Amino acid sequence: MEIKDNELLRQFEIITPTGLVAIEYSIQERKLFLTKFCANTNEDEELHNEFIINVLGIAEERKLKVVPTHAKFISFFRKNRRYRELLPPGIMI
Repeated sequence: MEIKDNELLRQFEIITPTGLVAIEYSIQERKLFLTKFCANTNEDEELHNEFIINVLGIAEERKLKVVPTHAKFISFFRKNRRYRELLPPGIMI
């Protein structure tokens, strides 16, 4: 999966057969705030999860903590407990 970090629009992007899928973010104080998930509703949920996992890998490489602010990311962290170490101290999901 090829992820483009569009720093101008502050979003991670992938191109799928049905169009563009994007995760909007902001970076503050070494924290990556995942603010919005933009995708077509008829796309594969597995593809969305793989995209989120790859974005979390990018955050880990850059040594950033992740703050999920969108419901899709919060539910992802609830279902995938192994990524909880990326949450900053004090954030309980």
